[in-house]
Amino acid sequence: MKRTSFFYFASFAASLLSNSVTAIALPLLVLFTTGSPLDAGVVAIAAAVPAAIAGLLMGSLIDRINRRTASILSDVISTVALLALPIVDLTVGLNLGWFIAVAVLGSFGDVPGMTARESMLPAIAKAVGTEPARLIGMREALAGVTMLIGPAAAGVLVATFETVTVLWLTSGLAALAALLTLGIPSGATAHLREHAEESRTSGIRSVLDGVVFLFHSPLLRGMLLLSVTLGVVLAAVQGMVIPVHFAFRNEPQFVGFVLSSLAAGLLIGGGLFAGLATSIPRRVWFISGIAVLTVGLTGLAFLGPVWSIFASAAVAGLGGGAIGSVVGVTFVENVDESQRGLVLGAQNAILTLTPALGIGGGAVLIDSGSLHLATTVFVAVWVIIVLAALFNPRIRRLGEPAKDLLDA
Repeated sequence: MKRTSFFYFASFAASLLSNSVTAIALPLLVLFTTGSPLDAGVVAIAAAVPAAIAGLLMGSLIDRINRRTASILSDVISTVALLALPIVDLTVGLNLGWFIAVAVLGSFGDVPGMTARESMLPAIAKAVGTEPARLIGMREALAGVTMLIGPAAAGVLVATFETVTVLWLTSGLAALAALLTLGIPSGATAHLREHAEESRTSGIRSVLDGVVFLFHSPLLRGMLLLSVTLGVVLAAVQGMVIPVHFAFRNEPQFVGFVLSSLAAGLLIGGGLFAGLATSIPRRVWFISGIAVLTVGLTGLAFLGPVWSIFASAAVAGLGGGAIGSVVGVTFVENVDESQRGLVLGAQNAILTLTPALGIGGGAVLIDSGSLHLATTVFVAVWVIIVLAALFNPRIRRLGEPAKDLLDA
């Protein structure tokens, strides 16, 4: 039991830490190499769009092979993509074309790897004899820890070494994730064969079947809309509003601390869910998480004194940790084993595009109006979606048998 869960969470942390450091180091490397912020944006888009496509294409494959195998293959692809940049830099030299090519290659490792790890969690929970909700809460808390460590580590590394050198380390972390996944017993991530056989008799599913499934279920559709909105709002706040606010105040050093406060809240929220998920009704977690998150986002929207921004970020993270855990459990409980990779792949593919929407939308609102206009619009959108979720009869019945919730 301890071995299986240890290797699962260790590989998850190594992969997430690699992505977290790369997310900071790669844009800086593009900027230092080409001298153009626009080029950094082009590379980001070049990574996001193929990643979404990969999530759709690979979801069905993940349902047909052992999830451990899919996770290892994804980490190997990420390792090769990250290794390519420092090797090219040492040989022929980097340019925008290489950055785009590597971003496209790496995108075929990131989302499928995330989907494979999420899909194997119920089987891991069964193998170690615990509830999936507990492991999901622990995973959300671990994600908070990684978000806390990753940006700080990236800042230290970039300040100490050349940016391209940092990618040797991130590629090593991706390789370590693959090796750690090998420590998970293959039987603990195997499919339920009776379901797998049934799925094969129905023919090869369309890559869009996961999207169709998501939008056919009122419960999952509502949860997806909530997740997309939250992803857009948080991306706008983290990637545009907060950096621009502190840049205008000539206090850029506070940006990292705000993100750390948010991560600390996520850690606590996920940890509380892991420990108390079975003791408190799911609806209570959901409503409380939404309320706490809304208070935090509203506090951030005012862009008041520094201490209030730190506190609001921590409160938003606390609510976000709880909401993320509830959404994760809902998808696990309401998607059949034989379709989990397909559906989670579609979900992750859609969520991969949310940061671009948030940052792009924030940039337009700030450029055409002001920071306060941007924060007001994003909080208003969040409140509207929250009200829609609270009036969704399927979401109000969280905790009831899954087959009833999935009925249209």
